[in-house]
Amino acid sequence: MSPDESLPGRPDDHPDQPPIQCPDCESALHGDGDQRLTFLLLDQHTIPLLACDEHLAQFATVCGYTTSDTATLLDHRPAGGLACPSCHLAPNRPQQPVVPIQDGAVGVLACPEHQATIFERFQQGLATKHQLTASLDT
Repeated sequence: MSPDESLPGRPDDHPDQPPIQCPDCESALHGDGDQRLTFLLLDQHTIPLLACDEHLAQFATVCGYTTSDTATLLDHRPAGGLACPSCHLAPNRPQQPVVPIQDGAVGVLACPEHQATIFERFQQGLATKHQLTASLDT
């Protein structure tokens, strides 16, 4: 299976996924092109993201469970830009996958390789968070 086949698409493309309930995420993801990119710095990765501040912070926190360092969000283009030329061009592609987070969603505007990496890290972060909270509940 190619990386593109395993990536989630926009909720509009998949009727089985719930619609985005967060109006700020909806506006950020489906805006008129004036979207403000936020950049997730996670280990050696710099990933452009779109969402509201609350859901971006939740996404970064979950991804942060997969590193011994800190997952950091930048509201400006990082010094030196993006190292990956494909990630640099990704925000110009019309269809980008989103990651549902509670009632919102985060658009991951990266190349397919880095999308797959960050989705895997997010899933690992969710599993780690579940293990941590499950052990507290018992």
